[in-house]
Amino acid sequence: MIWWAGAILLLLVAVVFNLSLLAYAMYVLLAVLVVSRLLTRRWAESLVAKREASRSSAEIGDRVAVLVTLQNQGSLPIPWILLEDLLPRDALVFDPPRLIVEGRRVNLSLLRSKARKTFLYQVTPTRRGYYQIGPLVLETGDLFGLHRRYRVATEPQYLLVMPKVIPLSGYDVSSKRPIGEVRMTYRLYEDPTRISGVRAYEPGDPLNRVNWRATARTGMLHSKVYEPSTVAGATILMEFRTAAHERRHEPVRSELAVTAAASIANAVYLMGQQVGLVTNGRDAVDRIRTEGWAHDHRSRAEAMAAASVRTSSDRLAPLVVETRRGPEQLVRILETLARVELSQGLPLDALIEETASRMPRDATVIAILPAGSSEVALALSNLRRRGFAVTVILNMYESEAFADASAPFLAERIETQHLRDEASIAEICRRLVLR
Repeated sequence: MIWWAGAILLLLVAVVFNLSLLAYAMYVLLAVLVVSRLLTRRWAESLVAKREASRSSAEIGDRVAVLVTLQNQGSLPIPWILLEDLLPRDALVFDPPRLIVEGRRVNLSLLRSKARKTFLYQVTPTRRGYYQIGPLVLETGDLFGLHRRYRVATEPQYLLVMPKVIPLSGYDVSSKRPIGEVRMTYRLYEDPTRISGVRAYEPGDPLNRVNWRATARTGMLHSKVYEPSTVAGATILMEFRTAAHERRHEPVRSELAVTAAASIANAVYLMGQQVGLVTNGRDAVDRIRTEGWAHDHRSRAEAMAAASVRTSSDRLAPLVVETRRGPEQLVRILETLARVELSQGLPLDALIEETASRMPRDATVIAILPAGSSEVALALSNLRRRGFAVTVILNMYESEAFADASAPFLAERIETQHLRDEASIAEICRRLVLR
């Protein structure tokens, strides 16, 4: 706009004072401005891009190839194109970064008429998460730098990186209610392999329930009574509020909590038992769905801002994966753990009250906490009084801090374990199995 205003002003001066040379120069400049604007717009509209990722789900350390194809569908060559495939800033700023990039995701190129070029780079995730790849931002302009045009050429794609799973040699985190078949105080299922007694025959009892020895001895029909039993399993309760995790220990401690939860869920699944997850973190998919991403950018800075992750969220709905059995259950839990992010969600005591009705009473509640408090201890104690078996795993470095943090839980007769590092995940389970 400044160029246009200056050229028109100088042209008026040249006409008023009859400066023919200046007027000629202004006519040429105005023509250049018009032609440059028209060419820049045409070049930008003739560009078509496509991105292909080698996979949409990966493990930590896997290489994911990203291929970007750029094509000029116009009849005129484009002198320069600057393209950048955006990645979230928070995935690149840590040391080491959450995504290691090999190759060039920012390129400057010339593209002839009807020509096509491909650009390849690779990303290697070092931490679990839900990463946005893209959008692809294009910039082109005239040779004089008078006009520039920006375009978002592709929508973003998303890469789901699964959490690390540490194999466990054994699993028994509740001595009062071990994982496996247990006798229950209320009848859920009946085990036909375990007979607890006999009773008088009732109309409707199947023939295979009739106790023929007792019938022959008494001369009256009697039926077998079976012991009630069920598979206990576990409901993992994970504290994932930002306020509960010390900033100086992040992201190490929160990632360790996710690794522990994923490893326990995997162990319970391998034993054929039910497992579930409850957390007050936020789901990255839910964040992206509600916050979205702007796709009509006027500059590269706006596009990069749209690709960044917001650090705060006012969504308070807890993440709950119902406690069930089956291979799809483990996949659902691991995917949820891969996407979970620290948030300003419900405090843990409020989370327990909110979701207690959705936890099966026959499953051990395993609470993974970064610290202890009397409010949380009281909420877990209320669960224990309602018939739940409860175990607490405290996720902290120092043994002295663990002793202080475990005091409120021990006062409520809740067993506590110390999660110091990754090695202690398996150590906790071995200690409980061998004692």
